[in-house]
Amino acid sequence: MLDLYGQNLSSRLLLGTALYPSPAVMTEAVKASGAEIVTISLRRETSGGKSGGQFWSLVQSLGVRVLPNTAGCHSVQEAVTTARMAREVFGTNWIKLEVIGNHDTLQPDVFGLVDAARILVSEGFDVFPYTTDDLVVAGRLLDAGCSVLMPWCAPIGSARGPQNLDALRSLRGHFPGVPMIVDAGIGRPSHAAIVMELGYDAVLLNTAVAKAGDPVAMAAAFGKAVEAGHEAYCAGLLQPRDMAVPSTPIIGMAAFL
Repeated sequence: MLDLYGQNLSSRLLLGTALYPSPAVMTEAVKASGAEIVTISLRRETSGGKSGGQFWSLVQSLGVRVLPNTAGCHSVQEAVTTARMAREVFGTNWIKLEVIGNHDTLQPDVFGLVDAARILVSEGFDVFPYTTDDLVVAGRLLDAGCSVLMPWCAPIGSARGPQNLDALRSLRGHFPGVPMIVDAGIGRPSHAAIVMELGYDAVLLNTAVAKAGDPVAMAAAFGKAVEAGHEAYCAGLLQPRDMAVPSTPIIGMAAFL
């Protein structure tokens, strides 16, 4: 079971709700993925007028837990204000905290992220910070009161997959007891399996499913890949070797003279 802020979950895949061809396709994709948590942006809800309210009702009908996010925020004050509004709209203390520092890469502003996390934790929020794979930043976020970390593996929507496996492996190794969800940059089910094989607890993705040729089928594929990667990690992966090792024993083989 996956434990996030005291909530036990069976699925280790979190799914975004943006960019789908239609709400109906989004609904079927979430169901096919097996995800028990979906992210939703306050900006979409408040800017959509009547349609925004209908979308929120649709998400509620899925029977999943909602993780609001502060997508698009570029300052501490903007992120904190958005989080406070999201708590009122969606009725949850959970918040995926994003403080963007670069317009091109959408890389987190890690300094602002730590400051915003400290404020929100003091106000009773359960913060899921979208961060880099930096060890020092991870430590600062934990010191600020975050109990979950969400490191990226590549820029949002890039579909590049893990860009720095050594950094992800080091981050996982330094904080073995902290739930970590790899977020952003995953483009293929194989990418999800790779990070899960490193020992990460879950994966959050959106674009790779929403923009696929068949979002529903892709969502199902990602659900299977995440589980396969987790089960492989738990089973104990064979480590790479420099030399060939025969799988058939030499002792007892026939000798021809």
